[in-house]
Amino acid sequence: MSRIHTLTMPKWGLSMTEGRIDTWLKQDGDVIEKGDSVLDVETDKISSSVEAPFSGVLRRQVAREEEVLPVGALLGVIVDGEASDEEIDEVVNRFQAEFVPNGGSEADSGPTPRKIELDGRVLRYFERGEGGVPLLLIHGFGGDLNNWLFNHEALAAERRVIALDLPGHGESGKVLQRGDLDELSGTVLALLDHLDIPQAHLAGHSMGGAVALNAARLAPRRVRSLSLLASAGLGAEINVDYLQGFVQANSRNELKPQLVQLFSDPALVTRQMLEDMLKYKRLEGVSTALQQLSAQLFTEGRQQVDLRHVPGTAEHPALVIWGEADAIIPASHAEGLNAEVHVLPGQAHMLQLEDAEAVNALLLDFLKRH
Repeated sequence: MSRIHTLTMPKWGLSMTEGRIDTWLKQDGDVIEKGDSVLDVETDKISSSVEAPFSGVLRRQVAREEEVLPVGALLGVIVDGEASDEEIDEVVNRFQAEFVPNGGSEADSGPTPRKIELDGRVLRYFERGEGGVPLLLIHGFGGDLNNWLFNHEALAAERRVIALDLPGHGESGKVLQRGDLDELSGTVLALLDHLDIPQAHLAGHSMGGAVALNAARLAPRRVRSLSLLASAGLGAEINVDYLQGFVQANSRNELKPQLVQLFSDPALVTRQMLEDMLKYKRLEGVSTALQQLSAQLFTEGRQQVDLRHVPGTAEHPALVIWGEADAIIPASHAEGLNAEVHVLPGQAHMLQLEDAEAVNALLLDFLKRH
């Protein structure tokens, strides 16, 4: 029995409404395995590959290179089995006749952000997926929940996955009480309480890794496992010039040299990314919050918190993923840890965005085993 599958424009992150077709990586007639990268799409945030959610043969490239299409639009047709050109024509014509951009379905609209009040402060989060031991995604310094825009959906295929904006970041409240790690980790644990989650897997990137480690230190029974991506808290060295430059930058020209240090491909730092970051940095309270955090966690050019003793115990199995070319926190911090360690060749600090396919595969495999 043949199955005719439609490949559609995905929704990566809350703000994505359309994408531009960059390059087809597979051609008509190519055999496709589930998870293969089929084409590259560029959004106003970043470029990435569209992965096949099913196996078969690519029978029809519908979208053309350079074409801009809305979320949910038809990109191509993959057939598992046999199907005539006429049958494929019928599927394509019916899809195009019935497709309504932003039609409001759950698949089109993506995860819906929520805002709650915790400890007198607004906290934004969103979730997707169900079942299993939940996974909480924690972004890094100056980031927000969209730092996981290429990971959330893939990880949520097997469990409930939640991402949040830490205090001082994104659309959460900007006022910090102390600006230390205990305050951030306390917010993570308070969110788990609010969501009635007794135990969760924690995945943290950069500063978010230190937040996850510290949450496991504060409440060991609440944390099932730790997944640490280019994590802070595992060594003293850090690129303090980047931190100071990022905190102080007030224009595109000042900010761009800082952000390009995060990526192995500097072309990923688009004008839109710079504009979005500047909008965030100009919000009331953000400058003070970033200065507080930097002063508490990264003073005198060094990280102030050592949490190397936390990962890898029987209570807290740990996965550590690092980019070999990380210019912010050196990959050497992964050495000697009691953890499963993977160093990705050529990758920089934002590895969950630049090499989402490899990161997702490692996370899914680790979580399945723990």
